[in-house]
Amino acid sequence: MARIKLTLPGTFGFKTRIPVRIQDLNYGRHVGNDAILSIIHEARIQYLASQELKEVNDDGTGLIMADVAVIYKGEGFYGDIFEVEVAAAEYTATGFDLYYRITALRDDATVLIAEAKTGMVCFDYEQHKVTRLPDTWKAQLV
Repeated sequence: MARIKLTLPGTFGFKTRIPVRIQDLNYGRHVGNDAILSIIHEARIQYLASQELKEVNDDGTGLIMADVAVIYKGEGFYGDIFEVEVAAAEYTATGFDLYYRITALRDDATVLIAEAKTGMVCFDYEQHKVTRLPDTWKAQLV
């Protein structure tokens, strides 16, 4: 079976810490795949806020996720504090990609938990259609 591959950017301009909650665990007692999506969503919101941006603006324009790829590299457990790094890249007329690297610090060692990419598209929520990426966003995203 072919596996997806991601080439992460060389540097990440943003990082945040997100604690693993008990509801993030699945029946295997480790962080579930659905929780990883929620964790990267939280990191994305924090990243955008750090750049004075939002997923949905007051005028009804914003972002919608067009695709996502996650490569699981290790297990996360209750009590872990995930460090999530975020970087924007690969801009188009209507969107860009966000890359994520999730790690946990355990016993003075960094454990890679997951790598991910979300394809973000500018979307007019009032008109329900794709719209252009504002030039100001390109300048703000790091």
